[in-house]
Amino acid sequence: MQLEVIASRQEGLISGAQLEEIGVDASWRHRLVRQCRLIRVARGVFDTYVVPPHLRTHPGVLDHLRRRAAWIGLLAGGPGSTAVGLCALALYTVKGLPRTIRPEVVVPGGGWRPARDGIVFRAAGDMVTARFAGEFRIASITDALALGVGQMRRDDAVAAMDDLLHTRTATVDDLVTAHDLARGHRHVETTHPWWQLADGRSESPLESRARLACVDAGIPPDTLQLEAVDGDGVFLGRVDLAWHLPDGTWLLAEVDGAEVHDTPEAVFRDRRRQNALVAVGGSRLLRFTATDVRGRWSRPCRQCCERRAGCRAGTTTTAAPRLSAQ
Repeated sequence: MQLEVIASRQEGLISGAQLEEIGVDASWRHRLVRQCRLIRVARGVFDTYVVPPHLRTHPGVLDHLRRRAAWIGLLAGGPGSTAVGLCALALYTVKGLPRTIRPEVVVPGGGWRPARDGIVFRAAGDMVTARFAGEFRIASITDALALGVGQMRRDDAVAAMDDLLHTRTATVDDLVTAHDLARGHRHVETTHPWWQLADGRSESPLESRARLACVDAGIPPDTLQLEAVDGDGVFLGRVDLAWHLPDGTWLLAEVDGAEVHDTPEAVFRDRRRQNALVAVGGSRLLRFTATDVRGRWSRPCRQCCERRAGCRAGTTTTAAPRLSAQ
């Protein structure tokens, strides 16, 4: 059915204008709404998924809901509208964004409109450049960041910037440009230190948040993604965070995401890898999960640093580029 084909490209959403184009007139549309085959989510915007958003549990549901917010704004604005801020970042599939975002859009002509149905209509001044996506447009990465960073908490903002650098979707120069553009937006005053914290070596939002927790605790890691090899030169893998202690040993910390480490195969692989790592040079490996990172997870790292080497919290040393047998 043509309706389903169109909606599948728009996170299950379709506009009243698009329904008219395929022959679904107002009376037919009202009948579909009464039958709960279409759910009205905003004026002129309908959802073809009958399961309420908060009850959807399929894989990738959070990314789906973020992109859905972007499409609500685009469809409400009509062809030629531009997704901006967090909505644009969601359409770029940037990781680390807040769990929920609100629809934000610049309508054709760039004029401001009052908010309605939870949709924020921004003026054209909130973007400089954009790329086309069919009938619609997406603000550039720099414009999206400039507007979006001030709408996030620090950990989310840094995680998003980490992901952009890690995936090479943006460069350090792009972040500098976005920071300059952000100076004209609201709530940017508190974000100025955040831009300096971005590090593309973090491979996931979970790792980004773990790193920031250590920075806040006064024990920033000496290096990220430390390459570990044994005395025979056999590559053991990379360690998420590492501290090079004054006694020559390493404190290593792994942050395990459930989607990567919860399978039986992953458990056995991680155990073999952990045994190999701790056998090298008397180093110690600590493992943490997402639940740990949300708590006071940096405390064991601090205690281990102080107990193993008598080092003063907050003191860093020059990290060796590779972990090798002592």
